[in-house]
Amino acid sequence: MDYHNWRHAFKLDPAKTIHDDELEKLAESGTDGIIVGGTDGITLEGVLHLLARLRRYAVPLALEVSDADAVTFGYDYYFIPTVLNANDVKWMNGVHLEALKEFGHMMKWEEVAAEGYCILNPDCKAAQLTGATQPLTKEDVTAYARMAEHLFRFPIFYMEYSGMYGDPQMVSAAASVLEETKLVYGGGITSAGQAAEMAAIADTVVVGNVIYDDLKTALATVDAVKSVAAPK
Repeated sequence: MDYHNWRHAFKLDPAKTIHDDELEKLAESGTDGIIVGGTDGITLEGVLHLLARLRRYAVPLALEVSDADAVTFGYDYYFIPTVLNANDVKWMNGVHLEALKEFGHMMKWEEVAAEGYCILNPDCKAAQLTGATQPLTKEDVTAYARMAEHLFRFPIFYMEYSGMYGDPQMVSAAASVLEETKLVYGGGITSAGQAAEMAAIADTVVVGNVIYDDLKTALATVDAVKSVAAPK
């Protein structure tokens, strides 16, 4: 399935341990895709190891690129985050420039999707790494959503609450101004009810940390998201 049509995705951190039987349950859960990515401790070895273990399943795979040294061929998609509220320009175009110098000549652009990231949890690792501006108001989030769609023409606007459950009103504020750009929500989902709540607002719901804390609950989020009609 094309990533534009994903309603649910799991995100796996290559720096964390997960058993083969757990991977099988995730891959065969009915999720629309699996994203491999994380903030720190990301190595080429870890990325390749997950790829090799997941490739036996039919589920689409995306590598969210946070370190150019951990990029490898074999994934269906490559998601490139640009942190719109970062104070360090490195996370808006610096790492991208270095990656394109090295890999630009061999990239298949139909497999690449730029993500306009908006980080909303000031305590998460990604916010600390990028120096993401905090706190953000609804007006800020709305402006960033418009920036992603109309100025930069990003196919994805990603609201990242990593480590905490987000404010549905903030997510709704972004959704209200997006037309073509897909709204992706990720962060802090620890129940099927939370997944369903965000699925009613966002185009795609990403479930991550709960995989490692409570796999049964993580698996339940697939049906919870799929049971909710996609927002118009």
